[in-house]
Amino acid sequence: MKQNCSILLVEDDANDQYFISRAFRQTAVPAHLDTVSDGQSAIDFLNGKPKGGNDGKNGLEHVNPGIVLLDLNLPHKSGLEVLKWIRQESSWKTLIVIILTSSTSEQDMHQAYTSGANAYVIKPSDPSELREFAQLLKDFWLHWNQNPPCKNYFFGS
Repeated sequence: MKQNCSILLVEDDANDQYFISRAFRQTAVPAHLDTVSDGQSAIDFLNGKPKGGNDGKNGLEHVNPGIVLLDLNLPHKSGLEVLKWIRQESSWKTLIVIILTSSTSEQDMHQAYTSGANAYVIKPSDPSELREFAQLLKDFWLHWNQNPPCKNYFFGS
């Protein structure tokens, strides 16, 4: 990634969060990985609301994501609902969204692509395949692909 952007992982399974972040560290993915565990928290994060109910008055920098890794089966709002919200928001329409899910349903794939997903990846269960996914994400999406610009926002005044 050529600018100061992060990757937002939207994943409700703590084990998947751990193994994905571990694969990113092992392959030295050059982007900060932010994680939220439900669909509504993803929307809140993209709206600039810090995680954990922080009111933003501590001066922390909030770096908007250049890529979202989005699970489909999430609490509060599904991944498809989040994806549709992203594509309807003018400031997020060009955000790279990669569906990262265990669903092999052709209907889910069709809905994801027709709703604007950039890619649909079946979540690898083997650690070596997860590292391979992280390496491919690093090589293609963060190196070769020309991502749309992302903006930095600072919480608080």
